[in-house]
Amino acid sequence: MSVKHALLALLEQQPMYGYQLRAEFEQRTGTTWPLNVGQVYTTLTRLERDGLAAADGEDAEGHVIYRITDAGSEEVASWFTTPVARTQPPRDELAIKLALAVTVPGVDVGTVIQQQRGATMTALQDYTRLKRQAGTNPADPADLAWSLVLDSLVFAAEAEIRWLDHCEARLRRAAVELGRGNSRLDEETSS
Repeated sequence: MSVKHALLALLEQQPMYGYQLRAEFEQRTGTTWPLNVGQVYTTLTRLERDGLAAADGEDAEGHVIYRITDAGSEEVASWFTTPVARTQPPRDELAIKLALAVTVPGVDVGTVIQQQRGATMTALQDYTRLKRQAGTNPADPADLAWSLVLDSLVFAAEAEIRWLDHCEARLRRAAVELGRGNSRLDEETSS
């Protein structure tokens, strides 16, 4: 996630101080990706150093207000029109865990998969429940933003469950091909 670009996008709408930016970001994403206020201020310092934002005085309570610069507006416009690169995939802890589980002796990979499937199903149910409770006014940008975030979470959980099913099938085939026939994995994956 690009905190830098998210903050610039928010500053594009109006000048704000760090805590306001944090609150606005979390409100628009349904607190799915909470920001540490220290991270916000560190990012603001970098944006100011790079000429993308500038301090614009203080409010009555002494908060430093930041505004976007012309270079910052160009940067955020470029961000919105540039596809997210998939050349460097983010680290996926689950994929790493399963890759290691199949190579470390004594790990019951079937149990690892089943435990994860259960947790992912619970998350999927939670996201679905949140979707039902979320505001459904398509004219309200905040409702639409939160709905899109929830859609992303639902689709990611569904994809993870499909991938776990695929992993079980691959492990079952590998066990048969190797002639080892891990009966516990076979029993767990056949149910």
